[in-house]
Amino acid sequence: MQNSVRLIQPEAQTHKPITPAKIVCVGRNYVDHIKELNNEVPDQPVYFLKPNSAISNTLYSVLGEPLHYETEICFLVEQGKLIAAGVGLDITKRGLQSQLKAKSLPWERAKAFDGSALFSDFVAIDSLSQQLQLKLWIDSVLVQQGGISLMLHKPDAVLADIAEFMTLQDGDILMTGTPKGVGQIVAGQRFVAQLLDGEQCLTEVSWVAV
Repeated sequence: MQNSVRLIQPEAQTHKPITPAKIVCVGRNYVDHIKELNNEVPDQPVYFLKPNSAISNTLYSVLGEPLHYETEICFLVEQGKLIAAGVGLDITKRGLQSQLKAKSLPWERAKAFDGSALFSDFVAIDSLSQQLQLKLWIDSVLVQQGGISLMLHKPDAVLADIAEFMTLQDGDILMTGTPKGVGQIVAGQRFVAQLLDGEQCLTEVSWVAV
């Protein structure tokens, strides 16, 4: 059975399940996050993939090792365009990722495992607002905040770049990177993530870590 996310079309007051074939993630897209992980600023976008099986509604704190959260602005793709926006968590096995990076090996074992992608509802958009931003609270404390204005590679440019080497199918998800403030997930913590257009909240989601 394939995992789905939900597309909301506010004007039509409809909710529609969407089944992504894949999730394309942009790494190292915020300078302050690059610095907090002691990485180098890349010359071009860094990509990795998550499969449909990565999508989950459960926020795990441990799967073989402690897990870390990264909050990201996300988009649904249709006919080569960004048709809806949401907020999501890129869940990472940070210890394993560090080991793989040290050996110059791919990250999939640390990034693409089952349960490594969580999403809010996606809200249909007519155009891409440059004021889109995310906020994440953990136990009522604001821990992450950032948006398109801070991205090294903007969503439209990323979309065009991906199209040069890979086909995005209708329903695929683009995750655009995380601002500073990532950290370890602790069981029992309550996460509340918002996607905002300026100060207007477009969508909100909450999870309690297990």
